[in-house]
Amino acid sequence: MRRVLVIINPNAGKEQIKGKLTDILDVFTKAGYWTEVYVTQRPGDATTIARTEGARFDRVVCCGGDGTLDETLNGLMQLPTEKRPELGYISAGTTNDFAHSLALPADMREAAAVAAHGKPFAIDVGKMNDTYFSYTVGFGAFTDVSYATRQDLKKVLGHQAYIMEGAREITNLRAHHMVVEANGKTYEGDYLLGMISNSLRVAGITGVWGDDIDMDDGLFEVNLLRQPGDLVGWGDLITAFFVTHEESEHITRLKTDHITFHSEEPINWVQDGEFGGSMTDVSIEVLPHALRIIRAEK
Repeated sequence: MRRVLVIINPNAGKEQIKGKLTDILDVFTKAGYWTEVYVTQRPGDATTIARTEGARFDRVVCCGGDGTLDETLNGLMQLPTEKRPELGYISAGTTNDFAHSLALPADMREAAAVAAHGKPFAIDVGKMNDTYFSYTVGFGAFTDVSYATRQDLKKVLGHQAYIMEGAREITNLRAHHMVVEANGKTYEGDYLLGMISNSLRVAGITGVWGDDIDMDDGLFEVNLLRQPGDLVGWGDLITAFFVTHEESEHITRLKTDHITFHSEEPINWVQDGEFGGSMTDVSIEVLPHALRIIRAEK
């Protein structure tokens, strides 16, 4: 009998998972799995349980938001490749960017059916210094909105809470001077935002992160937004990034499998929607086809 470990974050999103747990477990039982459940109690729990117990299972299913998925992935990536189980995802968070990129159902019972019956798909995994991420890391404008937004507001307002927090941050925009190296080239400037992603959607936004995005091509998409010097430059930046997606002197777009960042002062980074650390030197690389994730058959 195949075995599945279901890791559940009961506080994710609006806590809707608490009323869906029986339905989710019923799906796995009917699919012929021996099912064990772990309910996280504190940050970091999903990483610990995935690392220490994951090798005993054929599949590990994360039920929570993108932050819980990030924790689970970090635990699994610490296992030897030959002992690393397949990963299923039942999204129960507020934004659920990664689930959107995988076209996973929003309905939890339907997502559980995909996690139980779907086929494994080998995806690229990112590594930032010594930690792993599933779909994005970044710094600068609005990147801290997801983890800075109060949990009680997320529970009541959902994605609207992020919008409120983002609106507050507009008055505090600050550029960071960075030296960036990728693909044999060096870029230097004052950057409002740096985003490295492997996703169709980041922060609930689609269409601006790059073209021909594939989660298994060995490349991540990079967007660097340079601070304009005047109002005309701001207009150009906003139009080029959000509307036309065209080239601009204020935007550097590229694809790469390895990129480094250096700053004179520590800068806060976000990793899969959670605080990723405050650092001066960051090295990001792609680990091709490092993890098998479950998605619906096409």
